[in-house]
Amino acid sequence: MIAPRIRRGMPQRYRYEAGKCKKCGKVFFPPRLICSACQSREFETIRLNRLGKVLTYTIIRVPPSQFKDEAPYAMGVVELEGGGRITAQIVDCDFDDVNIGMPVKIEFRRIQAEGESGVIGYGYKCVPA
Repeated sequence: MIAPRIRRGMPQRYRYEAGKCKKCGKVFFPPRLICSACQSREFETIRLNRLGKVLTYTIIRVPPSQFKDEAPYAMGVVELEGGGRITAQIVDCDFDDVNIGMPVKIEFRRIQAEGESGVIGYGYKCVPA
């Protein structure tokens, strides 16, 4: 069941919240308890910038069962302006147009529907900027 996991991730997923280390300034999404750079435990909550660029990507042709209707699709690691990285689906463009360094922006969209009840899970996807 995915609904509880979606519920726990709402602050980060719905408000684009990340943790910024107060000691060294490194940004973590999702937030962490300990900074991997300086081992500090003091963080402030920040909002992520919705603009970024593709660091790397792949085309998924054999997806997990819950995403079989969407295949093939592009997934990428995106570095956001101001810090932080996310892994997200890249949509609204042809696969030939996706490239490393491509500017993208984050949009809030439907990710999947769960089971027969049709509980919809929302999250972020990246579109060309």
